[in-house]
Amino acid sequence: MSDQLANVLLFSLLPMLTALIGAIVAAFRPPQEMARSYIQHLAAGVVFSVVAVELLPQILAKHEPYEVALGFSLGIAVMLGIRWLTKRFSGDGAADIRGTTGLLVAVGIDIALDGLLIGITFAAGATAGRLLTFALSVELLSLGLAVASSMAKAGSGRGQIILTTSLLFSLVVIGAVVGSIALQDASPEVIEIVLSFGLAALLYLVTEELLVEAHEDPETPLATATFFAGFLLFLILGMME
Repeated sequence: MSDQLANVLLFSLLPMLTALIGAIVAAFRPPQEMARSYIQHLAAGVVFSVVAVELLPQILAKHEPYEVALGFSLGIAVMLGIRWLTKRFSGDGAADIRGTTGLLVAVGIDIALDGLLIGITFAAGATAGRLLTFALSVELLSLGLAVASSMAKAGSGRGQIILTTSLLFSLVVIGAVVGSIALQDASPEVIEIVLSFGLAALLYLVTEELLVEAHEDPETPLATATFFAGFLLFLILGMME
């Protein structure tokens, strides 16, 4: 096993574990909506910081506009497809077991994509990979809370919630390993396309998922400050690496 693959495998365990912690907490005591809003603001800030500090400068430095356009377009198309699946499965009957099962399928695809983004970002450099892993750990903590809360409302027991989320969030590790292996011998052009894909997917995650969901609750100055605190923290961490 190469050092990079071992790093990816090790670091991808962190978001899986944080997601499971969130799911277990929610299975026993569902969190207040405002608490989730704070976590989502924080996750949006840290993910946006990694994009701005680590990914975007590396993409710009290569000066490959055609590859960037292709990768970015593919990233938006995939994220819109995932959104369509999520809305289709959760639009009607999301409060029952059948609706929740459909929603879990769409969420599983999203989690696997998060793992793939970790593998992609490690291809850009160890610093970028580590920072994105920490950022996605916060995002998956929020997702773990949400998934477990949805299953509890649908009537799932605690044991079923913990078992299901354990299997579901293991997809982040699988996605990260697959992404790392696929890019081990990739050409610079392919790396540029893949990084641009990751750029679009992460921007979509921030603007159309995390912040949209966070703003479903009344906005407070503290929640807004949480977004900027997350951005500043990872900006400083990026400068220290």
